[in-house]
Amino acid sequence: MINKRSLWFLTLFSLILVLSIYYITMPSELLLTTNKTKTEDKAPTISIEESDLLVALRVESDEEMTKQIEDLKSVLTNAESSSEDKNKAYEKIKELNDIRGEEEKLENQIKETYKLDTFIKIKDTGISVTVNSSEHSSELANNIMRTIQSNYEDSKYITIKFQK
Repeated sequence: MINKRSLWFLTLFSLILVLSIYYITMPSELLLTTNKTKTEDKAPTISIEESDLLVALRVESDEEMTKQIEDLKSVLTNAESSSEDKNKAYEKIKELNDIRGEEEKLENQIKETYKLDTFIKIKDTGISVTVNSSEHSSELANNIMRTIQSNYEDSKYITIKFQK
């Protein structure tokens, strides 16, 4: 026999279950508009966007790297490839991932040190730095070059380009 306490528990549990299923199946557009109306009541938020040039450079670099990795993965998955070719492809993929991590590390270091948005491309012994700044100072360029070079034991060819 069901007593009052069990009946209330089942009723509340059923209600919570129905509401959670409704929330999960609710279209995401409805959630986004609900959140927008809540944030409109609060103080306005300021969004800072990256330079279009830096975004374009990043997209181009990512596409180039993705294409190289896909080519190397096709060598890895090809049954006719020799084990030596597969090892070389694997090492190259590993190297590309390490380079991308190094580029991101340097970008973060410059952002923390100089409060500047940058795009860094590493190729062989050369490092190309594109800085999003209207200030074109040779002193700033030298400081950025020294900061980057401090991460390496061997000498690197570093170029700095200012863009706004």
